[in-house]
Amino acid sequence: MNIVVIGAGVGGLTAASLLLKAGHSVTVLEAHVYAGGCAGTFYHQGYRFDAGATLAGGFSPGGPHTRLAEILGLTWPVSPVDPAWVTHLPDRSITQWADAERWREERRRAFPHAEPFWRKQERLADIAWDVSSRYFPWPPESPDDLLSLIAALRPQTLLAAPYLFSTVANLAGAASRDPMFKTFLDAQLLIAAQTTSDFTHALYGSAALDLPRRGVNHVHGGIGALARTLVDWIRAHGGRVLFRQAVEKIETRYGRAVAVQTNKGLRLEADAVIANVTPWALARLLGEAAPPGLLREVRRRAPTWGAFTLYLGLDAAQLPGDVPDHHQVVVDPTRPLGEANSVFISLSAADDVHRAPAGQRVATLSTHTAVSPWLELKQRDPAAYEARKAAYTEKMLAAAERALPGLRRAVRLCLSGTPATFEFFTRRPQGMVGGFPQTSLFNVRGPATGLPNVWLVGDSIFPGQSTAGVTLGGMRVAAKVLQFTARSSRLRALQATRQPQPELG
Repeated sequence: MNIVVIGAGVGGLTAASLLLKAGHSVTVLEAHVYAGGCAGTFYHQGYRFDAGATLAGGFSPGGPHTRLAEILGLTWPVSPVDPAWVTHLPDRSITQWADAERWREERRRAFPHAEPFWRKQERLADIAWDVSSRYFPWPPESPDDLLSLIAALRPQTLLAAPYLFSTVANLAGAASRDPMFKTFLDAQLLIAAQTTSDFTHALYGSAALDLPRRGVNHVHGGIGALARTLVDWIRAHGGRVLFRQAVEKIETRYGRAVAVQTNKGLRLEADAVIANVTPWALARLLGEAAPPGLLREVRRRAPTWGAFTLYLGLDAAQLPGDVPDHHQVVVDPTRPLGEANSVFISLSAADDVHRAPAGQRVATLSTHTAVSPWLELKQRDPAAYEARKAAYTEKMLAAAERALPGLRRAVRLCLSGTPATFEFFTRRPQGMVGGFPQTSLFNVRGPATGLPNVWLVGDSIFPGQSTAGVTLGGMRVAAKVLQFTARSSRLRALQATRQPQPELG
């Protein structure tokens, strides 16, 4: 079958590679000049900047990236990072050690009253990661999904049942009354679950908080090397990845996708389409053919977060020596997080010579931000838009100085990105990034779109953001497409047996 994948993000490339390995004809169409999307790496004036994501998990035994590498027979260009990052609160810093024992010592030092919470969190994280190591199609969308869910359950999975309707704050109990402890939890969950402890589901949040212990990795050459590795594998095994091909329309006939059209005049017929885009973008591509359910969804869903990002080229000699590469800074715990009040900072590894000219390093600084103010200002008042960018840049650099004293004097290049920037370069409507807040296991989105041969993949579908999360989603979508193609083949074979046979003689 001919399968077309729209978008060369990690989720779409994962699905593409698995379907190619299964024997299907696969073409990936990407609007940009490089792969990866929000987990891509772009080149500017001798520097390679990570566009959005900067750290990758899921490479531990049984992790999504490890499983995919074993299936495809490839090697990822990664090395482990320890500590994962340091969180800087106004009165203390907490080092997120990957080593479990060092982490226990650190958390007891920082929050000695919170040990009951951490023990529950670790038990629930073990259950969540155990489940994710098997094919677990949540939310179920078919009888096949239900059977797969039942097969994936283990006795220990039932231990999570009492927490199905709990939040991380519920799990923390009395410990969450400590403002600094709650701020620490909220800061971690905002970057991993797109919401704070009062709203993050206990199981998802427990796994997210455990990410540093499960192992985060430096990707050599930038986070985009993950997508480039998959592009190279696909091309080496007979698939196609075409850049500068922005899909503008999905053609449908009788309620099914039949072809896609690009801005370059390319038209590809398709038996199945995988859209590595958001629901809003998919509705645009389908136009009048968009299913009613999809249209209702995009009307009722509130916009997700955007990001304000700084991309810095730095003189390495001006940076403090022997500090971790990744930091999180909370400026004022009494104010809401995001909007330059919480900032994540990632330096390129000192020995990664592919990221910057000799003697220099790069850094990506990011903060959550609401998308609407940026888009409205850019359209209505460009001068105010530029002033807001300058104000956020100043706040971000001031926050980063708390983790990396002397950072300002090291800056040789400073680029800024707003939701308008992300909308332009990633084609994500309104520049929304990160996927949906993980508030409940019972309102998450699966890959179904309302069309039987079109599926979503990427951070919009459960389990959401991160390269590990979208890889799990890509694996699920590949399995769904294989089920669909098997049913289609059986149906065609059955129809063939029912055709009138010509009389002989």
